[in-house]
Amino acid sequence: MRGLGADEAYWTGLAQGEVKVQRCSSCNHWHVPAVWRCGECGSWDLQWHTVAPRGRVFSWTRTWHEFGAPRELGLPFISVVVELDDAGGRRLMGTMADGRAEIQIGQPVEAEIIQTTFEGETIPALRWRPIAESATRAGESS
Repeated sequence: MRGLGADEAYWTGLAQGEVKVQRCSSCNHWHVPAVWRCGECGSWDLQWHTVAPRGRVFSWTRTWHEFGAPRELGLPFISVVVELDDAGGRRLMGTMADGRAEIQIGQPVEAEIIQTTFEGETIPALRWRPIAESATRAGESS
């Protein structure tokens, strides 16, 4: 992949089937997008942590028109911003598996990592699906 910069470990993790988020070892602040130096405390000691691809819908939009997105998305498709459960509320983007699904702000979701092609390059991406509220609570109690 081209131009990875500070986010290289995120993209490498996705390619290996894991969601990784950067965290400062000094002040424990989570960073998305990744940084070279913590803006909260100034530390250069940043570590990558594997987190569960689960969270809640923070924002979403349904797209009904072709505008150059990967064809495998089909129309309509839903782009989501998801607030991760295990990463200090940091947010990641992706698409919902069902472009016609009923969706709500705060809805619990989980992602699978898929491969998609964009501008001739195959890249990993997050495809989100709704999860039952009871499954969310069960995961919190374990």
